[in-house]
Amino acid sequence: MLKGIFCTDLFSYNRLPTRVVKVGDIGIGGNNPVRIQSMTSTDTMNTLKTVEQSIRMIEAGCELVRITAPSINEARNLKNIKEELKRKGFHTPLVADIHFTPNAAEMAARIVEKVRINPGNYVDKKKFETIDYTDQSYNEELERIRERFIPLIKICKEYGTAMRIGCNHGSLSDRIMSRYGDTPFGMVESALEFLRICRAENYHQVVLSMKASSLQIMVQANRLLVQKMTEEFSSDSGTGGAICYPLHLGVTEAGDGEDGRIKSAGGIGTLLEDGIGDTIRVSLTEDPEFEIPVALAMVKRYEPRASTQSLIPGCFDVEKCFKPFDYERRKTETVNCIGGKNVPRVIIDLSKADQLSPASLFATGYQYSIPNNKWKITDQAVDFVYTGTNSLDFELPGELGVIQLYQFWKLNPTKRRHFPLMNADEFLNKHMLHPELNFIQCYIKDTVNELFIARLKSTKEKSVLVLKTSNAHGMAEQRRFFFECLQQEIQCPVIISRSYSRVSENEFLLYSATDVAGVMLNGMGDGVFLKADFSPSVINRTSFGILQACRTRISKTEYISCPSCGRTQFDLQEVSARIRARTHHLKGVKIGIMGCIVNGPGEMADADYGYVGTGSGKITLYKGKTVVKRNIPEAEAVDALIELIREHGDWVQPESQIADEELKEPGKQKVSPL
Repeated sequence: MLKGIFCTDLFSYNRLPTRVVKVGDIGIGGNNPVRIQSMTSTDTMNTLKTVEQSIRMIEAGCELVRITAPSINEARNLKNIKEELKRKGFHTPLVADIHFTPNAAEMAARIVEKVRINPGNYVDKKKFETIDYTDQSYNEELERIRERFIPLIKICKEYGTAMRIGCNHGSLSDRIMSRYGDTPFGMVESALEFLRICRAENYHQVVLSMKASSLQIMVQANRLLVQKMTEEFSSDSGTGGAICYPLHLGVTEAGDGEDGRIKSAGGIGTLLEDGIGDTIRVSLTEDPEFEIPVALAMVKRYEPRASTQSLIPGCFDVEKCFKPFDYERRKTETVNCIGGKNVPRVIIDLSKADQLSPASLFATGYQYSIPNNKWKITDQAVDFVYTGTNSLDFELPGELGVIQLYQFWKLNPTKRRHFPLMNADEFLNKHMLHPELNFIQCYIKDTVNELFIARLKSTKEKSVLVLKTSNAHGMAEQRRFFFECLQQEIQCPVIISRSYSRVSENEFLLYSATDVAGVMLNGMGDGVFLKADFSPSVINRTSFGILQACRTRISKTEYISCPSCGRTQFDLQEVSARIRARTHHLKGVKIGIMGCIVNGPGEMADADYGYVGTGSGKITLYKGKTVVKRNIPEAEAVDALIELIREHGDWVQPESQIADEELKEPGKQKVSPL
């Protein structure tokens, strides 16, 4: 493994070698397949409901069932749940989820096959305090943790129980925050402190996880963890075994529906593309059995990967081109509205439309109001439509641009806001160029053509590359293209283009999110152009959803919503739907919807507003990290949240209400599309 690099090979798909950890009869890591798991959302003390839900999860394909054990009573009841599952013929390993309560972990470790502990709250308490540690006082804290943690290790060794040290970005201890900050490095160090104690006790049945609701933080923390394990435990290679411990992947509080799937795939898929990850959980605010098909669809993509990928050329100066633990957007020229400091642009393919009319643009975020005789441009309005050999013969709304095939565009090259798309040969042959903006379709092979590179540099003020790939390992190939741009000092903006065929709509969401996020989370890419046999509205929502998940272009409200578990104090799905219905129009506002206090204040730390269950039927509201109102009755809490948003000046009137008012008194401005 190269210095500063976190995977076996950046240019070909290989699983990261890891130790094998046994969880009951299931092997995690090594040559085992990537395992699928989820978590029950029932009350752990309700044995029957927990068993019934576990069976639904298992029958959907869940290989490990996680169950919360917030106190020793729930930990004891895991025995009843396990026995009832066995009586019904199910032997899937169970995982006890522990927060704050070491005694519950020690009880559960005698019953189930695996315990999950959170180093942020297993011994420490989180009070959001900053503490000034000396080296001596910090080491004294580590000794306190060691003494409290060793009893669990001894029980796990005695009973053959595995352990996951699961670090959540939102629940880092005050100790870690004070010493290392709210950073991926702090997450990694939090886990390694506990892992070092395990290793000192010769206990190695350990899986690690780095979870966050921010994709950048989640991806960077996992990469950094691999590098740190490789550096620190390199002496282990002398034993002939793998250095790294298996990794469990997940994006916390991803939400539900398309947004939850896109966000999960953006983080988990980015790591799977580089062979990182031995078990995954897709955390959706939905019933847990619905998480399983999503996870299975993500994992199955990699079963044939090693045998189907095409050769990607290596790179001699990777460290100069690629900073996997930091985000820095690639510097480019500004060409028209693309590149530079502009947000990533979105292109939608309308070339297959039988007839292009104002109605054709409805699915791309442009809506024409006949009563008002004007366009309404939404926050998810595309920047360019590709029409192939067709034209738009009506007045264009806003700043919408039209991209045409070069041979058709040059028949009328002065048409307003119409731009050419040419291939590398057409570009090289010095055909006529648009004076402002030209799209050049290219592949990685074009970077070895000196004439092509020279032509790009001479036209950099008006050239935008549309980067394509036919490689099964396309994310890595496109990332390699950006390395070449950096090495050769090519500063043209680059649109990431991907095409998908013979996939379901669910697979399209997951695969495109993986492929685009895998590049953009590294600061590479100035736009997205997705092609698939789905409606333009699906492709448009997906494109903007990916950019929102990467936080590179915000076009709607962001919800940081936990997936529910036995600790949840209210019906997350119902409440999330009610909050979305009232707030979905608040572009750029981040709202945390958290079922309990365990990870709530931490995981939603970067949210603008928080809605957290703090007791049966009781809700506490946050502005940022600050508690504003405590113990509001649930029936009043959504209204109270809306009022809180109003008080802080972030409320705007929904478009539907504005439209109703405009219909009563139409605007004077008339813009005919014809």
